[in-house]
Amino acid sequence: MTYQLHYWPTIQGRGEFVRLALEAAGAAYVDVAREPPGKGGGEAALARRLDDADNPRPAFAPPFLVDGDIVVGQTAAILLYLGPRLGLAGSGEADGLWTHQLQLTIADMVAEAHDTHHPISSGRYYEDQREAALERAKCFREERIPKFLGWFERVLERNPAGDLHLVGDALTYADLSLFQLVAGLRYAFPKATARVLADTPAVAKLHANVGRRQRVHDYLQSPRRIDFNEDGIFRRYPELDG
Repeated sequence: MTYQLHYWPTIQGRGEFVRLALEAAGAAYVDVAREPPGKGGGEAALARRLDDADNPRPAFAPPFLVDGDIVVGQTAAILLYLGPRLGLAGSGEADGLWTHQLQLTIADMVAEAHDTHHPISSGRYYEDQREAALERAKCFREERIPKFLGWFERVLERNPAGDLHLVGDALTYADLSLFQLVAGLRYAFPKATARVLADTPAVAKLHANVGRRQRVHDYLQSPRRIDFNEDGIFRRYPELDG
């Protein structure tokens, strides 16, 4: 079965966490909105699926995953569904639940990163809320990045199987998502993130190790990996980096 990933075709966004899991596992999938319209792709296909009146369980927003008759929305829920199927959720129920908890914490930080450049409203331009963004970003840099990455550092240090992975001794989607989180922070807040990573060496090591995995490395070098840009979650506004 080929999975169908539905997400915006020009940004990494929240869909990238799902895409990394599919790529790392070597799973067959179609990035529907990035397919040519003539092949049933494009943003129009994404919009049609969102507005499908025959779907009794509509997705609120992308990303969502289609697997046969099953449609799963929300990044963490998609990964909760995919994790065991792709061998990326640890071993057993306890590992699976812990992996999900880690993903939810990453989702919290992703939302806070987004709100640094849109602290008042997602519907307004950054330039219309720049003063509020400067204040929000200062707190994010000085308080929230150290708190979140410091917690992940402790998780790695306390893993009974060693500090190479967040869960057990094998790759999980939580490792992949932490990799993406760090990559986004390094893009948006390069100075602040470098300072925190100097104090969280296990997090920095995990990020480097994940990026060296063959399938992940090949994906990162391919055109399938969209560059970070100022339409996505992680945006580089130098003034927000202090």
